[in-house]
Amino acid sequence: MSDVLKVSGLGRTFGSGVRPLVAVEDVSFTLAEGETLGVVGESGCGKSTLARMILKLLPATTGRIEIAGQDVTDLEESRMRPLRRQIQAVFQDPVSSLNPRMRVRDIVAEPMRAAGVEADARAGRVDEMLSIVGMPADAGERYPHAFSGGQRQRIAIARALASNPRIVVCDEATSALDVSVQAQVLNLLRDLRARFGLSMLFISHNLGAVRHVGDRVAVMYLGRIVELGSEADIFERPAHPYTQALIAAVPEPTADSVAPPPLAGEIPSARDRPTGCHFHPRCPKAQARCRVEDAMLAERRANHLVRCHFPN
Repeated sequence: MSDVLKVSGLGRTFGSGVRPLVAVEDVSFTLAEGETLGVVGESGCGKSTLARMILKLLPATTGRIEIAGQDVTDLEESRMRPLRRQIQAVFQDPVSSLNPRMRVRDIVAEPMRAAGVEADARAGRVDEMLSIVGMPADAGERYPHAFSGGQRQRIAIARALASNPRIVVCDEATSALDVSVQAQVLNLLRDLRARFGLSMLFISHNLGAVRHVGDRVAVMYLGRIVELGSEADIFERPAHPYTQALIAAVPEPTADSVAPPPLAGEIPSARDRPTGCHFHPRCPKAQARCRVEDAMLAERRANHLVRCHFPN
């Protein structure tokens, strides 16, 4: 399979001087055709900033982004516009991402209109996509407020897929939904990926959701990837202490299960990151080396990368 997205050394810093806010640092990965890469981590770890850079909604400070083999890092908007058909997004809040003054038909057609698709072709595609995501036949003539949260997210998904993209970036796309609705939307995304051969970047703090849809998983902490591997590597053979702690904190679905204590300490500020390994103040396995020497992202097993001096 060929890579449809390649991110190399990507970083984003806000501010300057002695204490800039380092939101994302030295992030590299590829996304293959038809693959879903889950990106997981605590709130504030840089996941959404990463998504916004890849979507070209926020400029990168360092690094490179390639879509379908083309470097788009510094591409001006007029030249980026034709490529936007290839990469679309589904955001967290379907209420704020759908224009309340537009009918659903016009909302779904918007990316195609921007790409210059003929009106007749747009109309047929809108009907097709609304049907595929499970919306009623008259949905196109109604306004977003007439629908539930789950239905609004289905409309957002229909809009994202209307222009027939190769890549869909889902940024916390299910976190604002009720648990039962989350499951329905996750299953829908899996079905759509198989049906259209989509590549997905699925960003979430919900490990269960990431495991449900992801082929590979990247774990982020303080703006950097600390572990990257297959779904089985991450959930069955986690090597980084942070990954192990995240997985251990998910309670087992039994009546007498007791959640383990949370990670010790507070998440450090992105303006004042610890020296050495950034995770060492909270790490139960930290040793003297961890406090002074940063760890590099290195291969632990085949295609399983870990940023840790003493991986499991």
